[in-house]
Amino acid sequence: MGRVLIIYDSRTGNTEKMAMLVAEGARSVEGTEVKLKRVDEATKEDILWADGLAVGSPTNMGIVSWKMKKFFDEVIGDLWGEIDGKIACAFSSSGGWGGGNEIACMSILTMLMNFGFLVFGVTDYVGKKFTLHYGAVISGEPKTEEEKEACRRLGRRLAEWVAVFVDGKKELIEKHQKLRSYV
Repeated sequence: MGRVLIIYDSRTGNTEKMAMLVAEGARSVEGTEVKLKRVDEATKEDILWADGLAVGSPTNMGIVSWKMKKFFDEVIGDLWGEIDGKIACAFSSSGGWGGGNEIACMSILTMLMNFGFLVFGVTDYVGKKFTLHYGAVISGEPKTEEEKEACRRLGRRLAEWVAVFVDGKKELIEKHQKLRSYV
């Protein structure tokens, strides 16, 4: 059984709404245990427990929030060498389109790679010209079905990758390789 941890920071509640949808997507994969934690509540033990990690932050001046950066510096920093090979992804909400949320996701992915996490993008589309290659990105709160599905899809894909690497369920990913949908 795969274990997925979703940690997030949220000042206005938008990234928290995204986190709940990511969790919903992860739970849709049979046999996946999911924990959802605010960054202030997440611990080293939570990170060690998880096989897969989704990290969400509001976009703050084009990068992650100070609380998320502090978490990586002070909590995850002590786990150097112990968390190598876990699977991870990112999501972010910004105040407006062009607010830097893809850059914030890349910042999260860069921090994760520094600790040896295996990060991934999602190649399929959730709507016309609506992708999540670097993670789920939203302006404000997820309102449209495409925005909500982007979050769910990210969580589901994380849980599927965990199932592939932890439980050997390669068939979960093979189905996506055959479905090249460009809406």
